[in-house]
Formats: sequence, C-alpha cells, structure tokens
Amino acid sequence: MCGRYTITVTLEELMLRYWISSTNVPYHQPKYNVAPGQMIFAIVSDGTQNRLGELKWGLVPSWADSPKVGNKMLNARSETVWEKPAFKQLIRRKRCIIPADGFYEWRKDGGDKQPMRIVKRDRKLFSMAGLYDTWVSPAGIKLSTCTVLTTTPNELMEPIHDRMPVILNEGSEALWLDRTVQNYDQLNALLRPCPSELLEAYPVSKTVGSVANDDAACIAPL
Repeated sequence: MCGRYTITVTLEELMLRYWISSTNVPYHQPKYNVAPGQMIFAIVSDGTQNRLGELKWGLVPSWADSPKVGNKMLNARSETVWEKPAFKQLIRRKRCIIPADGFYEWRKDGGDKQPMRIVKRDRKLFSMAGLYDTWVSPAGIKLSTCTVLTTTPNELMEPIHDRMPVILNEGSEALWLDRTVQNYDQLNALLRPCPSELLEAYPVSKTVGSVANDDAACIAPL
C-alpha cells in the first residue's frame, strides 16, 4: 500500500508544475509525513484548466452509509479498479492527481522494519494517480475524499514492498485528468509500475512511524 508520503515544495512551485493559474488554497507549508485521514493536495481538471484543492485521504463513496469506510479505502488496486463497486464509476469520470516528491515504505530487515523514502532520481515532483468522490451526510454536509491507486512493484521496490503507487508519466497527466476519456485501454495503459531507473530509495529514521513527527528530520538519509 501507499500510506505515507512527502510534499515539501512551495505552493508557487506546485502551481507552476501543474499549470495552475489560481487556487483557493490560502497557505502551504512543507509536509514531510503526510498520513491517511489528513487533508491533502489534489489536482483535477474542470475541462478547460487544472484546479488545485484539498481532499481528505481515504475514499468515502457517494453511496456509503458512513464516512468511516474511508479508513479502509486509502488505496485502490489498479488491477481490480474497473470491477470494484467503490471505484468502477470513478475510474471513468473522477480521476485526480496527488502530487508528491517522495513516499515511504517499510522494508523488512529480519524481525525489524526499516522505513525507506522513495524519490525520483532528479528529486522532482511526481504525480500519483488517484480517484475522488463526494459524500453528503444526512444533514447536507459535503465530504470530498480520495484514494491512491497502487500497482505491482518495479525492480527497485520489490525488495521493499509488494505494492507501490501508480506514478504517472508526465506526458500522460493530461490524459489522466481528461474526463472525456473513458476508454479502458487508454486508461489502463497508464496503470503500470514506474520504471526503476527513474527512482531511488534510501533509509530514513523510524520517527516517520509517528504522524506526530513532521519535519525535515523525517527525510534525512541515515
């Protein structure tokens, strides 16, 4: 699964990277330990331009009885996303990008677990493929949430974990966000492991295991 990540760039850098002219997000500080249940940045397209906003991490389908189901829907397996009731409509019409500059995974070292941070070799931002939906409570309160798509591991990730987030090729981001595209073959072709040679992994402090820790020490190499 993908359960923790980082996004340490400025709001201006983020907007420039995704061609966003304006946003209602008032402020952003570097996040070194983003965790499930938090409000996170997500990018969608309104048909004419990209928009940046915040979604709660943990998908709550519009038809769900309770928002508590979001705790179990942090990730969606790309292999079954076209069939699962919670995702099969969203993959066709409610796709988003979740920007990041690294993600964490825990590698088993004997009886211990060593947290690893996975980044692009060029240290640039990358786009995790996501889905989103809006749930409305009986009182009319709206809750907009999202999930991160995962896929099989590449050669770099295989010794660390058996899953990894779907990282979109930069040239495929516009296609992923285009709501008029609903073709299975076109979209499914994007749900592949990122090439190993584009990524690198390094060990970090076990302090990232606590969501209370959210500072630059989390990403410092051991």
